[in-house]
Amino acid sequence: MANNSHRYRITVTPVESDGLQCLGRCTIEFEHSCHDDWMRILETMQQQRGFSGDERAALIVGTKLLSGLMLNHRNDAVDVFAPLRPHMGEFIKGLKQPNTAA
Repeated sequence: MANNSHRYRITVTPVESDGLQCLGRCTIEFEHSCHDDWMRILETMQQQRGFSGDERAALIVGTKLLSGLMLNHRNDAVDVFAPLRPHMGEFIKGLKQPNTAA
């Protein structure tokens, strides 16, 4: 992941329904580097209708993580992302289109 200017630490922690603290191994945490500024993308996506704030954040983080992995492994001998490649670009292009529906 060399030459990427933005580093992110992603933490996933379950929210317990009973309000008690999680016991054991409850958090997934990892780092990811990316050439994109996710915060700026989130600001731009504020105009995207049909998603709550949490959904927009999840969409951006999930998409950027997946597309970053696809990019990093594009030259692997066995490309596990091959079935997604033709569709990912179109999906991202569609997300960048302003959604004018109310």
